[in-house]
Amino acid sequence: MADSSFDIVSKVERQEVDNALNQAAKEISQRYDFKNVGASIAWSGDKILMQANSEDRAKAILDVFQSKLVKRGVSLKSLDTGEPQLSGKEYKIFASIQEGISQENAKKVAKIIRDEGPKGVKAQVQGDELRVSSKSRDDLQAVIALLKSTEFDFALQFVNYR
Repeated sequence: MADSSFDIVSKVERQEVDNALNQAAKEISQRYDFKNVGASIAWSGDKILMQANSEDRAKAILDVFQSKLVKRGVSLKSLDTGEPQLSGKEYKIFASIQEGISQENAKKVAKIIRDEGPKGVKAQVQGDELRVSSKSRDDLQAVIALLKSTEFDFALQFVNYR
């Protein structure tokens, strides 16, 4: 009997991020507390730029954007946000979307699977994802439950379960 396997990835649906950004921009343009303060949110290359005339308003824009991401099912762990920076008369916050599992994070996950997971489960790093395989599908489901109960500082998704 062939091994069953699944992949652990950290991917973000770009369209969902784009939709959340558009919803946040619409809300910012319509809210009374953002009127006449130069508040905006937009793509700047591959980063997201939020700007306003005060640090508090820039943080409020970030809060609006984060709430839209949550509503669209995008994990906030994949959002890497910088500190508000004063640029001229405006405060700017740059945020980027993190995708892929770094080598060190993949090693951490593989170590947890080896140490705490069922015996006979193999985890191997393949680029920016991790393939977990075993003879038993029950063991694979136990690994998924273990990883879901463990808190990581990056988002995980489980795909290609077969």
